[in-house]
Amino acid sequence: MQPISSSSTGMMHNVRSLHETLPGKIAILVAATIFVALCAHVSIPLFFTPVPITLQTFAVILIGMALGPVAGFSTMLLYLAEGAAGLPVFSPAGPGGLAQLLGPTGGFLFAYPLTAAAAGWIVRYLPSAMSRFSRAILAGIGSSIVTFAIGAAWLASLLHLGSVAVWSLAIAPFLLGEAAKITAAAGIFSAFQRWQRS
Repeated sequence: MQPISSSSTGMMHNVRSLHETLPGKIAILVAATIFVALCAHVSIPLFFTPVPITLQTFAVILIGMALGPVAGFSTMLLYLAEGAAGLPVFSPAGPGGLAQLLGPTGGFLFAYPLTAAAAGWIVRYLPSAMSRFSRAILAGIGSSIVTFAIGAAWLASLLHLGSVAVWSLAIAPFLLGEAAKITAAAGIFSAFQRWQRS
């Protein structure tokens, strides 16, 4: 029977080997889009806004931090392509396919590649003197600003809304939930980093 440390080392070697091959990278990207799709289906429609509460942003932030800016961006482009092709990867609160990309929540969806890239870039380029968790929290906050800015601007343009209305429909109702999702993503990312380096 192998010691625990040896088993962990072997598992980490297998994870790194998978990440270094082209088929492995493709498998990771596809698995990541499936994860986002599953989180998108955890959806609570709100009667006063076309934007539902979902776990999508949690998944996008975590993927960006875990895979890095380039792979995170690529993963989310693949996710949008899957959705545009008609695969059931978007929130069930919308019509799906291109109609969902061009609808009221389209700005949030189109923001996801930049959100993932921002999360991956920030968490890697903040000073290493900061704790992993602190870097991950700041990465989550920075990337969420990208999501809200693009999503709110799209909704405002599409529905011809003023700043007060768009704040009430696309930002304010989601801030508390977003804080919880950022904290959860930061905790998972930090724990994974500790495990990876142990």
